Amino acid sequence: QVQLVESGGGLVQAGGSLRLSCAAPGNIFSLNEMGYYRQAPGKQRELVAKITRSGITNYADSVKGRFTISRDNAKNTVYLQMSSLKPEDTAVYYCHTYAQATIADRAYDYWGQGTQVTVSS
Repeated sequence: QVQLVESGGGLVQAGGSLRLSCAAPGNIFSLNEMGYYRQAPGKQRELVAKITRSGITNYADSVKGRFTISRDNAKNTVYLQMSSLKPEDTAVYYCHTYAQATIADRAYDYWGQGTQVTVSS
């Protein structure tokens, strides 16, 4: 089992910035892709951004140029810097990784508990 610990989020005015972070356990065997998804009320969960271990990134079109994802492999932590926030960015943001907990396990999808981001107009 892999527990992802999220931090950041909160309430911000439109045009403002927030930073999310998500940490995986230090003793995890293999941590592959990490990223963030979000889910607004009444909508499906959608990809926001993801990053491979080697640093290759992928962004949703709606956040390109405004959000930046990065990771610190030494700390098993991923960061999402969100700038120029819009009311439509309001959602619960979930950290995600595809990881192998121990050498005896196969890789699974793991999710953080979610953090609320609210952007007021």
